[in-house]
Amino acid sequence: MAAPEQLVLAASSADAGVAAWDLRTGGVANRYHPCASRPRAVFSVADRFLAAAQVATGGGNSGLVHFYHWGKPQVAVKSFPAEPIHALIADPEGSYLIGGGSNGNIFLWEVASGQLLHTWHGHYRAVRCFALYDYWLVSGSEDGSIRVWDLITMLDEQSRLNAKTLYMYNFSQHALPVTDVACFLGGIAVSSSEDRTCKIWSLPQGRMLRSISFPVSIDSVALDSRGHIFYAGGRDGKIYVAAMGVDGSTDGSDDILGALDDHSKAVTSLASSTDGLLLVSGSEDGNVRVWDTRSQQVIRKIKHSQGPVTNVLIVTPKNVNLPPLQPLRKVCAENVEPQSVILPRSESDVPTLGYKTCAYAERVLDAIQMHGDSSILFGGAGGPNQQGTDWRSRYLELQDLFAGEVLDQLPSSRSN
Repeated sequence: MAAPEQLVLAASSADAGVAAWDLRTGGVANRYHPCASRPRAVFSVADRFLAAAQVATGGGNSGLVHFYHWGKPQVAVKSFPAEPIHALIADPEGSYLIGGGSNGNIFLWEVASGQLLHTWHGHYRAVRCFALYDYWLVSGSEDGSIRVWDLITMLDEQSRLNAKTLYMYNFSQHALPVTDVACFLGGIAVSSSEDRTCKIWSLPQGRMLRSISFPVSIDSVALDSRGHIFYAGGRDGKIYVAAMGVDGSTDGSDDILGALDDHSKAVTSLASSTDGLLLVSGSEDGNVRVWDTRSQQVIRKIKHSQGPVTNVLIVTPKNVNLPPLQPLRKVCAENVEPQSVILPRSESDVPTLGYKTCAYAERVLDAIQMHGDSSILFGGAGGPNQQGTDWRSRYLELQDLFAGEVLDQLPSSRSN
């Protein structure tokens, strides 16, 4: 049986469309027109279709988001959110699409209906990037802050009213705009910033584990699936290889293990294959590179177009018969219940020492999802019912235990 086709996608902030190449051969697969997107504004929705927020033109206040089907080069659906969208992300099942706006607002849409389920003011300035870990949303902003949101809380009015703050955590250790963020096993997150640092966080513990300094501003990060290293795309065109954990006796200078060097301008976007053997990079020099991470050599060079590459993705398109895609609504509809529970599962979770506890938690979540709606967590009056509260409490306990086991495997978990 032939392996499913994997594609490399690249988009630009210039109106150069989204180009797609076969990851194995480098052959051109398709090109989707038109498209001009900022970094972190293009996302593959469960590999079923492509969503791309467009760069605002003409000085208008509303945004523009395009949906594309894999087999068709033209835009399938256009949507006009209330403000320009700078970042997009979807849950692994493709049930929900989340957008970060130019004014710091966060929008949560249901994909099947296009309904705007909730919107809230997340940051003082534009949202630049997102990451998801289970039902926690991590947002990074031009204001330098990173905030962690519980999506179940954000969808339940009574929970929002009872919360002291809408966010779970507010991290303010970055001194300049946050450029990218990524999450992996155990709720560990890595963020990059124009302040020339990457910071490593424990989401379950709500604290920074360490900070790594670089010689230049970092515009993008990608995590190696094996969990020992991550890649940081620099403004100098280098891709720095950094250690996730270092010996506690070092001063941090040994965190940078090396660099991949083949771009002439800033590395704006990175994507790692699920097995960690390939890394794809996009740059302001208009080029895309595919790297063998074992040899740290370029195995494929691709020229995108005239203009900077702002987004690169590795996708495995699912050519399924989709119901008609719906445009995203601009305003929230009243009394709309989501059709499924928001419980995204991190694709980067791999078997580790804590796998048994994580697997048990996932079985609990599978039981919740069998109900097909949020009634298992929320009673008919909008408040949490007892069974949902108990299961959620048990899940959070297991999450903390699993995160603790992962952190114990790191050589150092002290805060800097």
